[in-house]
Amino acid sequence: MSLPPAPHVLREYALLADGHRGALIGPHGDIAWMCFPGWSDPAVFASLMGGAGRFAITPVGRHVWGGSYERGSLIWRSRWVTEDGIIESREALVFPGERDRATLLRRVIAVEGVARIHLSVGLAHDYGRRRATQLRCEDGIWRGSLGRRHFSLAGAADARPDAEHELGAEFVLEPGGCHDLILCLDGDAGEVDAAQAWRGTETAWRERVPPPAVALGERDAWHARAVLRGLTTPGGGMVAAATMSLPERADAGRAYDYRYAWVRDQAISGQAAARAGADDLLDDATAFLTERLLEDGAGLAPAYTVDGGAVPDESALGLPGYPGGADFLGNHANRQFQLDGFGESLLCLAAADERDRLDADGWRAVQAAVEAIAARGGEPDAGIWELEPAHWTHSRLICVAGLRRVAAAPNAGARAGAWLGLAERILADTSDALTPHGHWQRAPDDPRVDGALLFAALRGATPADDPRAMRTLDAVTAELCDDYFCYRFRPDARPLGEAEGAFLLCGFAMALSLDRIGAHAEAAHWFERNRGACGPPGLLSEEFDVTQRQLRGNLPQAFVHALLLECAASLRGADPAPNEKDPT
Repeated sequence: MSLPPAPHVLREYALLADGHRGALIGPHGDIAWMCFPGWSDPAVFASLMGGAGRFAITPVGRHVWGGSYERGSLIWRSRWVTEDGIIESREALVFPGERDRATLLRRVIAVEGVARIHLSVGLAHDYGRRRATQLRCEDGIWRGSLGRRHFSLAGAADARPDAEHELGAEFVLEPGGCHDLILCLDGDAGEVDAAQAWRGTETAWRERVPPPAVALGERDAWHARAVLRGLTTPGGGMVAAATMSLPERADAGRAYDYRYAWVRDQAISGQAAARAGADDLLDDATAFLTERLLEDGAGLAPAYTVDGGAVPDESALGLPGYPGGADFLGNHANRQFQLDGFGESLLCLAAADERDRLDADGWRAVQAAVEAIAARGGEPDAGIWELEPAHWTHSRLICVAGLRRVAAAPNAGARAGAWLGLAERILADTSDALTPHGHWQRAPDDPRVDGALLFAALRGATPADDPRAMRTLDAVTAELCDDYFCYRFRPDARPLGEAEGAFLLCGFAMALSLDRIGAHAEAAHWFERNRGACGPPGLLSEEFDVTQRQLRGNLPQAFVHALLLECAASLRGADPAPNEKDPT
């Protein structure tokens, strides 16, 4: 099979998703990544990782690229200005998707002038290591096999296979013309009515992702909600990201497989959804967390497959990987204990009860989380950054916050007193992580400050104006912030930005922290700076290389989009004028 095309910088990729799977599409109309049938299954398009498999629709001749999403959806429009006119390619996975069948819609439109398009199609399963077989054209529909599965392609009857069984064709559209291409995996493209499929997908996105009620950044908040919807399965499991092993910093080799559902990320997204009134996403998070807690209790894993299965151990695929990244399948977090997952789960379940959306099973899950904290709260854990076990301050304080919030929930009942007592005991024990200056440090034996510690006050472990919270905010600002970007912690003596990129989750946490203490204009500045750390498709990764203005890490990162949505729903945007202030 011919060599895969060179990858693009991450900021140029757009995401198509249908809840069960996602595809990344590059600026040359190339599908660079897509797993099938599910998020963590082997890829059928793997050029992003240096593997085979391609489906590219590219203008012939010189052209420049652009594109945008249709609002409130993951329907993407590639747009190319050529020497002869303007061409668009409308792209979508049929939404909502089916568990064992994927349908990819591509409609090429000659917006201005004549459109000349080159088509290249070559599927390969098992991360591109095994090319398709039994390729044949029947009644204008190309069909083939992908191991035990099959595919069909409509709209390319004139394509011809090369020696490696890749289809190629060029076609011409007159001004105003359009042409549909439909690729079905484990389905019959010949039975798909393109117009009907497009209408159904448009309607489903419109119904499932209404405009959010937010104060700032409506367009980006709406897009963030669509991203979260696309990353979430009908069963409630939400992948942390659609990709695997993309580098978290250039030439570092530090890269992980994020195609799984992290308990923490799911809970953070549920809390953001509650704040933004996105009850469907809140219900999904609540259902997933409830099931995991009732099934595993104190043995709750940090991450699962989206259907609740075990995350596999790390192993190498034997692919080149994205430049600077790796080719790891699976994730080492599967063997960790992460205490903060219980606290985050309580925060999400409490948010559900506040919106009258927590049922009896949900309350049993609350009790399971409380019992787990009581039993294991004194153990060292891997923490939010998944490091070597320690008594991480953030983990303990998030448990305090979760206990306090669920104790204050409308239906907590007589159990609230015991939960508050447990919270007070953990908070008292955490005093061993206070510095002589009165702010929280990372752990009793680690005097550094950590951006994650902002969440203690944000989530209610202490009041916003508690001296410990205020001094921690000051310490994070002084030690970890630069040019309205925030970093996780200082791993070594190098200047900020050299060891790793700015951590966007922490940047949005700064915005929320400042807004909570009344610094609304400053909070809005932070929000604007961090939501702009993206490329033309508006997707956010985990880290942002400020110097090079590049995305770092897997794409798109769900909990970063969740915090963007929460900020948009929470921030006021400006300090009130003196005559508008509350007289009380």
